[in-house]
Amino acid sequence: MALRWGIASAGNISSDFVQALKGLPPGEHRVVAVAARALQRAQEFAGRHDVDRPYEDYRALAQDPDVQVVYVGAVNSQHFEVATLMLQHGKHVLCEKPLALNERQARRMVELARSRNLFLMEGIWSRFFPVYRRVRQLLDASAVGEPRFVSTAFGDRLEDLDRVKRKELGGGATLTLGVYMLQLQQLVFGNLQPLKVAVAGHTNEEGVDVAAAATFTYPGQKIAVLSCNASLEMPNEALIIGTTGAIRIPDFWCPTSFSLNGEVRKMPLLDNQGPFNYQNSAGLAYEAAEVRRSILAGEIESPQMTHKESIQLAGWMDLIRKELGVKFRCDFEDWDSSELN
Repeated sequence: MALRWGIASAGNISSDFVQALKGLPPGEHRVVAVAARALQRAQEFAGRHDVDRPYEDYRALAQDPDVQVVYVGAVNSQHFEVATLMLQHGKHVLCEKPLALNERQARRMVELARSRNLFLMEGIWSRFFPVYRRVRQLLDASAVGEPRFVSTAFGDRLEDLDRVKRKELGGGATLTLGVYMLQLQQLVFGNLQPLKVAVAGHTNEEGVDVAAAATFTYPGQKIAVLSCNASLEMPNEALIIGTTGAIRIPDFWCPTSFSLNGEVRKMPLLDNQGPFNYQNSAGLAYEAAEVRRSILAGEIESPQMTHKESIQLAGWMDLIRKELGVKFRCDFEDWDSSELN
C-alpha cells in the first residue's frame, strides 16, 4: 500500500526528499500534493516531481483528505506552526530538524500528536542510515567496550544564508548544525543525564550563533566534546572511543562509511542518481521508509528517534542558546494547553 504524502514547502530540501522517495520500491510511497507560500513555486515543484495538486497555502494541504502524512520542509521558524496545523487536521507528520525552536514548542507538538494518536517524528535522517544502524549494533554488542568519549567538529561556510543568519527564520549554528552533534552523543550515551554542560561560542550582529562548542560531562567518566561552526569548514567527522576500541565516522551526519579500530567499512546508499541539491540526499529515503513502517504498524513514534529524544535535544539546544545569549520571540511566549484541542 502506498503511503500518500503531502509536502509542506517547495524548497531544496523538500525537492531532495521527494527525489529520494523515488529510490524506494514502487508502490510504497506516492506524493499527491505540495504547498508553498506562493502558488507559482508550488506549481513549479509539482511540475518537476509529477505531483497532482499544488496549493498556495498550508491550510489547503492540511484539508486535503487524500493526504495521510506530511513532510514539513519549511524554515526552522515555521516548523511548529506548520506541523501543528497538520496534526490538528489529522495528518501524520515528519518534520525536518530541528523539530521546534525550543523545548516548550517540542513538548506541545508531542502532546498534540499523542492526543490525536498520530505519528510524529523529527527528521534526524542520520539515525536511519545504514552506517548508524551498524554503529548502534556495534555499541550494543560492546564492540569498543564501554563508550566514554564522543567528539564532533561540524562546520561549513553558511553564514551568508538567510535561514542560518537571521533570527526571525530560526537561524544559528546550533539549530542548523548542532542538532546533529547532539543527537550523536545522545545515541552513544543513551538515557544518561549530563552532570555538567560547559558552553562557549560567538554570535553575529543579528544575535544568532555562528559558532558553538559544548562539553557534556556524564557519570562514569563519560565526556562529549562537541563543536559546530557556520563560518568555517571543519573536519565533519565523529569519533567514539570506548575502553577497548574506537569508531570513526566521516561525514557523520550523512555517512557512507565508518572505521572500527582503523578498519574501514563502506556502506553505500541505495541507488538513486538524483538530481539532488545536498550531499547524500538519497539517504532521506531511509527515514521515509521508517515513517511508512511505523504508520503501518500503528505506532505514533519511531524507536529509532523517539519523542523523548526530540524533547531532550530541544532542551539541550535551549541550554546552549541561553549560554550564548540567543533568544527567539517564542522563548517569551506563554501558552495554554487548551490551544491543543
